[in-house]
Amino acid sequence: MIYKKILFKIFSLYPPFLGAGISVKISKDVKNVHVAMKLTWWNRNYVGTHFGGSLYSMCDPFFMFLLMENLGLGYIVWDKSASITFKNPGKGTVYANFHIPEEKYQEIKEQAYKSKKIYPTFTVDVMDKQGNVVATVEKVIYIKKKDKKR
Repeated sequence: MIYKKILFKIFSLYPPFLGAGISVKISKDVKNVHVAMKLTWWNRNYVGTHFGGSLYSMCDPFFMFLLMENLGLGYIVWDKSASITFKNPGKGTVYANFHIPEEKYQEIKEQAYKSKKIYPTFTVDVMDKQGNVVATVEKVIYIKKKDKKR
């Protein structure tokens, strides 16, 4: 548990996040993740806005992370697919907030119990300081209840 607490505090030091200027804050109960990315020389594209790959990177692992932490060890959780839709130029600092409601975890557990595998879809908006949606990221996650060993 101590290892996880340290890991959660230094998430922003993960080299791809550090290089892109991405900062990560995870709530103590591991139910919410807040991600921010400043516009820097390292993540700026040819026209001076956020590079699309950096916008996606700031969102990539967090639904899978929340599901793994909140469903527990009895489940296999993997990213299945992802897409990003760019809506407005990303200028300045951009933000994304990740949260999965408790009811969704219960629904996933029930579906995983009934089915061999499930593929729930999650979306998050990347927003600028003015509240404009810069991009929408959609993630499809593979979830399967682990077989009990005899």
